[in-house]
Amino acid sequence: MTSVASFFFGLVVALSCLSLQQLASAADPSLLQDFCVADSTSSVLLNGMACKNPSTVTANDFYFRGLHVAGNTSNAQGSRVTPVFATQLPGLNTLGISMVRIDYAPGGQNAPHTHPRATEILTVLEGSLEVGFVTSNPNNNHFTKTLYKGDVFVFPSNANPGAITIANAVFGSQPGISADILAKSFSLDVATVNFMQSKF
Repeated sequence: MTSVASFFFGLVVALSCLSLQQLASAADPSLLQDFCVADSTSSVLLNGMACKNPSTVTANDFYFRGLHVAGNTSNAQGSRVTPVFATQLPGLNTLGISMVRIDYAPGGQNAPHTHPRATEILTVLEGSLEVGFVTSNPNNNHFTKTLYKGDVFVFPSNANPGAITIANAVFGSQPGISADILAKSFSLDVATVNFMQSKF
């Protein structure tokens, strides 16, 4: 490189560094914070909820009381979900975790559903429970297990941007989801579910 080219290259690098330094000095001195307690009164729209001013946060923002209370299971599904999300426990905001209590009547179920951006861990405290999940297209593999008191099961989530075609996952999974479970979930008779499963 000639001395003139070296000079101009050095000048460009120096100016670039100065520009970056000016940009950096205009930024927040620390992008990290200890917590982002949800501010349910904010009108700011973003992924999650806006953060409360840290000076207004109290211990109650990290506290929830109520999971000791059994949910009313006298409904069509025979179950009740008591959620503990950032809307109930503001200190969970942006942490990527939540919790629920699910109560089941004998024969009750939690209808098939998805958690597109969350892994779920389930622990049985009393009784037994049949659990399972279906993988994404094209395989739609059905993983199922009967759990008993003290057992734990994980429903994984991942960064795979693939698709889950609901009909394929629900009616075409291998092995198939019990026709009794699907009939109750979709308010159908078992014969209709069997017919639908035969089409996949």
